[in-house]
Amino acid sequence: MWKFFLRLKSHTMQTHFREILIYYNPESSSDRQTVAHAQALVPHIRTFAHSQAPSTGTSWQQILQALNCHPKDLLNKAHPYYQLNIRGREFDEESWLKVLRYNPELIKAPIAIRGKRAILCLTPTDIYRLTEQEVDSL
Repeated sequence: MWKFFLRLKSHTMQTHFREILIYYNPESSSDRQTVAHAQALVPHIRTFAHSQAPSTGTSWQQILQALNCHPKDLLNKAHPYYQLNIRGREFDEESWLKVLRYNPELIKAPIAIRGKRAILCLTPTDIYRLTEQEVDSL
């Protein structure tokens, strides 16, 4: 399903510029607010619950590259599963990707993708950072 919505070019992921793709927790009011803000930015929004997150390591590598972060940076370190099974342990890059793939509920905030850019929305208004490049180029 993931590859249907993303075009892969030169090992980078990309959505259409008039579309925002968001992975989020639909049970979180803050995450739902992020989606509402996104709807004000572009005509097309595609939302996916964290349980529908990418299932391949390659997809996660592309998202992490666009976010410019390490897999551990996406994780909610206060989550009980993290505390019991991951805290204090060190993993190699491939193992961190597996943690993301098999435990998407640990993702601490919505991930929004527009064009070639991706951001981690720690607050609902962080989604507006996806438009900063437009303003800078005017």
